[in-house]
Amino acid sequence: MPYYETIFIVRQDMSAAQVEAMADSYGELVAEQGGSLVKREMWGLRTLTYRINKNRRGHYVMMHLDCPAAALTEMERRMRISEDVLRYLSVKIDEIPEGPSAMLQQRERGERGERSDRGERGDRGERGDRGERRGRDREDGDAPREGRDRGPREEQAAPAATDGAN
Repeated sequence: MPYYETIFIVRQDMSAAQVEAMADSYGELVAEQGGSLVKREMWGLRTLTYRINKNRRGHYVMMHLDCPAAALTEMERRMRISEDVLRYLSVKIDEIPEGPSAMLQQRERGERGERSDRGERGDRGERGDRGERRGRDREDGDAPREGRDRGPREEQAAPAATDGAN
């Protein structure tokens, strides 16, 4: 049977226990259809990039499935009907990866990686000649570039108010 990776986002006002129960029900649905839920990861409540149905945050869940296409289709149909599921995405994969996903690894070491994870920058060496820089190597000395250093703005004289008594 083919392998699938499904990620879905659930509304922010649901509790973590309700989200887990929902993921379990989708796993049971797949099992009834002849497949199996191989791995499930709860990524937790995360901020969305943009609002979805007036929600700014959502519970993320990732599932790895070993199931026939019909079981996946039925699960997606139920997700589409559910008002609690904001978005879902299912992708066919060649094999189920071992170990935790990149999202869980990121959460384990903190939201942002340590600067030391980047490694040393090392010796950057001589910067050398950086070439002619526009406007820096002028023959005319300190003459301003066009459009700059004009001095203070001259206030325009306001037109004199005229009486209608002319």
